[in-house]
Amino acid sequence: MSESAFDPTDFPDPHLLGIEGLAPPYISMLLDRANEFVELNRTVGGKLDTLAGRTVMNLFYEASTRTRTSFELAGKRLGADVINMEVSTSSIKKGETLIDTAMTLNAMHPDALVIRHGSSGAAKLLSEKVNCAVLNAGDGRHEHPTQALLDALTIRRRKGRIDGLQVAICGDIVHSRVARSNIHLLNTMGARVRLIAPKTLIPTEAERLGVEVFHDMRAGLWDCDIVMMLRLQSERMQTNFFPTLREYYHFFGLDYAKLSAAKDDALIMHPGPMNRGVEIASDVADDIGRSAIREQVEMGVAVRMACLETLVKRQEAENGR
Repeated sequence: MSESAFDPTDFPDPHLLGIEGLAPPYISMLLDRANEFVELNRTVGGKLDTLAGRTVMNLFYEASTRTRTSFELAGKRLGADVINMEVSTSSIKKGETLIDTAMTLNAMHPDALVIRHGSSGAAKLLSEKVNCAVLNAGDGRHEHPTQALLDALTIRRRKGRIDGLQVAICGDIVHSRVARSNIHLLNTMGARVRLIAPKTLIPTEAERLGVEVFHDMRAGLWDCDIVMMLRLQSERMQTNFFPTLREYYHFFGLDYAKLSAAKDDALIMHPGPMNRGVEIASDVADDIGRSAIREQVEMGVAVRMACLETLVKRQEAENGR
């Protein structure tokens, strides 16, 4: 792998807390580096020693399969020592605050902390209390930056570009940190974004984000290049946002009838986990020619390798190590 054009010290921030405010050159920098890692990950035994001797800690306050596993793989494929903190058996479960946890972990001198937390702003708070790089793996309804980056890498590899594409994000927008990070990234990189959902699942400030809002799937999907479905986050719903799952699927679940309004080669995406028969029909999700859902998972490891490498190396350069 070539490192000639890659300089982590060019990255503007010591942490990755969100996509909002990240300029196009730095988004492209992470995507370009991640793209180099894709082929490495497809090689048997593909591994580097870029972060050998460094420690990455995964601190997940919320359940996760894809994100935590891919961060773990990313760290190990860069040669780092990776520690997964088990919240259910740690002092966190005994009532320890996030700040106390941060101080404890900081005393162990990790090089990077990856955090997922149910409260918006938790990653930022942690970053203010530790001396290492902090990567946001999802905080409340705020952001999920690495998901947006892996989605962008998937789109760019499939379509050759992001600029000028028409992207529809469909489903539970109001509870989705994935949607927010994707809106910021796609707008920044020149795509046109549409949100499609029942009125109850669209944030009140949505149109101020530079998107078009639709409440009808066929109208919203018309002539779209990318169809990005979202999971219904029932765990965050305190009231009824729609009558029944059956009715939701009838009007907003992606099937071939609704998909026919999009372009013939429209790419189908979903961050997972999927609720088949609720957000998306199984035959659509498994469409080999058009679905990029499995590819998104693969791109997640490459993107998280790029983010870990960039932030740890940037920190070392800044500290003169």
